[in-house]
Amino acid sequence: MAVDIKSPQEIARMRVAGRLAAEVLDYIASHVKPGVTTGELDRLCHDYIFNVQSAIPAPLNYAPPGYQPFPNSICTSVNHVVCHGVPGDKKLRPGDIINIDITVVKDGYHGDTSRMFYAGQPSIQARRLCEVTYQCLWRGIEAVRPGAYLGDVGHVIQTHAEQHGYSVVREFCGHGIGKKFHEEPQVLHYGRPGAGLKLEPGMTFTIEPMINAGRPDVRQLADGWTVVTKDHSLSAQWEHTVLVTRTGCEVLTLSAGAPPRPALDS
Repeated sequence: MAVDIKSPQEIARMRVAGRLAAEVLDYIASHVKPGVTTGELDRLCHDYIFNVQSAIPAPLNYAPPGYQPFPNSICTSVNHVVCHGVPGDKKLRPGDIINIDITVVKDGYHGDTSRMFYAGQPSIQARRLCEVTYQCLWRGIEAVRPGAYLGDVGHVIQTHAEQHGYSVVREFCGHGIGKKFHEEPQVLHYGRPGAGLKLEPGMTFTIEPMINAGRPDVRQLADGWTVVTKDHSLSAQWEHTVLVTRTGCEVLTLSAGAPPRPALDS
């Protein structure tokens, strides 16, 4: 497994790209409300990335092997959609939960992050799923340090999710990131302590747990991209891009409007 160790100059560019990705989420937050379509959210983000940030939305026309080009600039995953939701004419309804996933390219480097948003007031159950998933993300982040293993990251995420009666999606994972959208390593959100890749300073990757309220099983829709829970249970996801530092971990996708680190004692 060839993992790219970033130079100080590359890290500086990734800090910029990461901040810009987070600022798109800051911008779009006020637009997430009942009645708006996911296509309108995509249009707003697209225009902001191009015209305000002078950056590029990485998902647009992205086509990994076996996939048709992705047709939009962001992913919008509503309720039981796990990931890669394709924006369109669907209007958000009161109580919907939605993950908006942003990846921007600035000066050749990628920043990748996502957040959960509520359209109006979600149910207690939906809110709790989003909150626990956010705690899972930060438990994973806090496990990142030189000498730790990717299995340590996956283990703390899996443990926290399952302690609350939720399940971890196995088919999708975090990934290395830099000049390429997806690099090595693969970052599983489940695992055993001490297993997998040993972390070193200069590694950059995403942590992006997908947590289901029901069973972990998923299926892909006919559009070739949208992934949903097989049992139609709600799913939530949060994502940050992180850097392994000499003393621990730096989150590269923070911004003024980013939600604060959660309390992790529950």
